[in-house]
Amino acid sequence: MSEQLPEPLNDLINALCKLPGVGKRTARRMAYHLLQYDRPAALSISQSIQDALEHLRHCRMCNSFTQEELCETCSNTRRNASQLCIVETAADLNMIEASHGYDGLYYVLMGRLTPLSGVGPKDLGFERVLQRITEHPVEEVIIATNFTAEGETTAHYLGEMLRGRDVKVSRIARGIPSGSELEYVDAGTIAWALNERRSN
Repeated sequence: MSEQLPEPLNDLINALCKLPGVGKRTARRMAYHLLQYDRPAALSISQSIQDALEHLRHCRMCNSFTQEELCETCSNTRRNASQLCIVETAADLNMIEASHGYDGLYYVLMGRLTPLSGVGPKDLGFERVLQRITEHPVEEVIIATNFTAEGETTAHYLGEMLRGRDVKVSRIARGIPSGSELEYVDAGTIAWALNERRSN
């Protein structure tokens, strides 16, 4: 006979299960820990999430998270404005920045094409990528989506979309293992992949 949990506890466990990589058992352990041993941390996490939801928005140019209209990267005049690196997530952007191998600008898709889940180009706002390049022309677009099936599909679609436009399109090299995500790759490998990028 399964344990009947109080509804608020069950709701908390189900909410934690929605985090990437968190299964039911891990979510249950997290919930019990926060409620039994660290209620101040639970309140702090709750408040931090609320603050982030209220005060963060998408950067007008790169679509990453920021408090202002433009994020620090886009407003930094020392960045190489002739290069635009397209990534899937803000976490991927952070990993590339940690590699110190790239000094250009970014565009964050906030996802990837997953036809089986019904996520298409319109859902990711691909027209905003074209708008970004039209309003702020660049010499090179570096496609740095992950080397997963969905990431490759996204890279292919972006390459086709940009074909025929007056811009060089390249893809980061496969120094990053197939099936991996940038968020979990070491900075040195990311730097190498950027340096060894190829035309797409």
